[in-house]
Amino acid sequence: MSATTEAPPRPAAKEPPPPPAEPRRLPRWAWALIVIGVWILVWSVTKGQDTLAIAAREHTEVQDKLTDFRDSVLASRDTNPVIQFTYQLGEWFKSLVDWFQRMISIPDFPRPVPQIGWVGVTAVATWIGLAVAGWRIAILVAASFVTFGLFGYWSDSMDLLIVTFVAVAFAVLIGMPLAVLLGTTSRIGNSIINTILDIFQTMPTFVYLLPIVLFFGIGASAGVVCTLIYAMPPLIRIAGHGIRSVSGTTIEATDSAGQTRSQRLRKVQLPMARKTIVVGVNQTIMAALSMATIAAYVDSPGLGQPVLNSLFKNDVGGAFVPGMLIVVMAVMLDRSTTAASEASEKAARGGVDMRQRRIVLALTAIPVVVALWMSRYYTWAAEFPETELGPKLADKVNSFTDWFVDTFSTYTEWFKNVITDYLLNPMQDLLAESPWYVSALAILALALVLGGVRALIPTVICLWGLKFFGLWHDAMITLNMTLVGTVLVMILALVFGVLMARRKAVDLGLRPLLDAGQTIPPFVYLIPMLALFGPTRFTAIIAGVVYAAPVAIKLVADGVSGVSATTVEASRSTGATAWQEITKVQLPMAKGSLVLAANQGLLYMLSMAVIGGMVGAGALGYDVVLGFSRSEEWGKGAAAGISIVLLGIMVDRIARAAADKDEVTHNPAKRPWWRSAMG
Repeated sequence: MSATTEAPPRPAAKEPPPPPAEPRRLPRWAWALIVIGVWILVWSVTKGQDTLAIAAREHTEVQDKLTDFRDSVLASRDTNPVIQFTYQLGEWFKSLVDWFQRMISIPDFPRPVPQIGWVGVTAVATWIGLAVAGWRIAILVAASFVTFGLFGYWSDSMDLLIVTFVAVAFAVLIGMPLAVLLGTTSRIGNSIINTILDIFQTMPTFVYLLPIVLFFGIGASAGVVCTLIYAMPPLIRIAGHGIRSVSGTTIEATDSAGQTRSQRLRKVQLPMARKTIVVGVNQTIMAALSMATIAAYVDSPGLGQPVLNSLFKNDVGGAFVPGMLIVVMAVMLDRSTTAASEASEKAARGGVDMRQRRIVLALTAIPVVVALWMSRYYTWAAEFPETELGPKLADKVNSFTDWFVDTFSTYTEWFKNVITDYLLNPMQDLLAESPWYVSALAILALALVLGGVRALIPTVICLWGLKFFGLWHDAMITLNMTLVGTVLVMILALVFGVLMARRKAVDLGLRPLLDAGQTIPPFVYLIPMLALFGPTRFTAIIAGVVYAAPVAIKLVADGVSGVSATTVEASRSTGATAWQEITKVQLPMAKGSLVLAANQGLLYMLSMAVIGGMVGAGALGYDVVLGFSRSEEWGKGAAAGISIVLLGIMVDRIARAAADKDEVTHNPAKRPWWRSAMG
């Protein structure tokens, strides 16, 4: 028997060496704290030096040159073809608005009343609401129009509607071709158009008024033009996005049938993007209503006039009533356009009996014709009868305001002092009382830390512009108020946004209020804040917080609720408390939404800077208002307006770059190829 030999044991396979540990890097927030710490140390020994502060009535050479430019434009009105064209265009807009006014809102002399009285106008508007959106919207429209008259502001309400719809009509005529261009052009062309739209959308509303008044005069012409320019970007951007988002497969399938580019646009892209286009029109109407209200400052007709007059007199009740009617109008227009979009979608799917609908519209048109006839021949149907509802409500609001202020003034004063002493003043000292070059270097370092080179380049350009236009000190004060307001906005957004995301009942209760809050023009927010805090910078900040909070709260709520339910359940299975679940899982995973909320909060706060200048905010807002009030200050006002735009672009670019950097950090697949190659 032969001996068996065992095979020698195989050597154990060597385990691959562990990958080298990546060196730990300080997070961006830590670098930001280091920059701020160094800034505070330098400020402590250099404060008050080279702050570039100038007196209220002092001008720089650049500001004087801007005033000279204005004077030269005004002097060349009779010879300069560009000025002649813009003024002629303004006169045409003014004539168009005047024609509509004589039709529905003011006497058309020698006729002592408008051509169509309030009964006819209300009947026509109600029938249009029925035709485009259904019975519910028809009732809403009828109730809204009657409310305008009951509270004594029929003519002002109609004037505001006229300016809004004239501006929206031309915004659609001009904006839709640009939206088509945005939706069909190359990537480079898309970037150029988007950059221009970004500039317009970061520009606070009041800043539009200075150049518009210079080239178009004051009154209805300025109101229509500035409203048109302000309201057009949302339509271009949203409609362009809808056209670009049409399925490529659908386009390829229809292209195979040999259609031309024009046919593709008319028969495929525009019909399939219809819902998005209607959303763009809705946003344009809301923007136009907001701007048409503010345009009262340049003598544009509408409900903004009584609001502005009452604010100047510190008459809270007198401002509240037309302000409330502006909100009614905003809700009516918002709900009507939204319902019209839904109704058109339903009709396109064949969910509406068109024969029955035509019969209903034909039958309901009969009383509309009767109402039109009555409004032309009966005084009671032509001119809304006077009522005491408006004055009585104004008196009650004033009485309530006096009671509220007397009762809670101790608490509101305490709150104002706490925010002012512990947040507003220290940050203003750091930003505005540091030497300008120290603040500039610190802001540049923060831009680099938070957003990288992509944020650094526009920050350099914007900071140079702030110094060039000679209002560095005022710009830092305005930036401080904006940042403090944004901090307060984000506190509200985190508290209520998380509650909405985690409690369905809270979401159902708060979301309608937030939706309504987003339809209120910013002017209206000043009314209660002015009563509570008086004409101070704090009033402007709190009004801005109330204006910016709805959009920030909704963004945070949507971001937190969008966190995967599986991830949340996994954290609960490990025994995490509710606080740990929020702070360790939901908020970190919703970081992109938080950054976007902060970005929008900054821009909304900055857009209130000039409006706040009317109630004691000072700084750039006051400079713009001063430029409106005194011709010799026009250059300083223009420089302040440009400086606000530069601040808006700077904070917007830093926030966007920070958000994009977060996305790349958490999703390496989205890194540029050159960053991946460099590791």
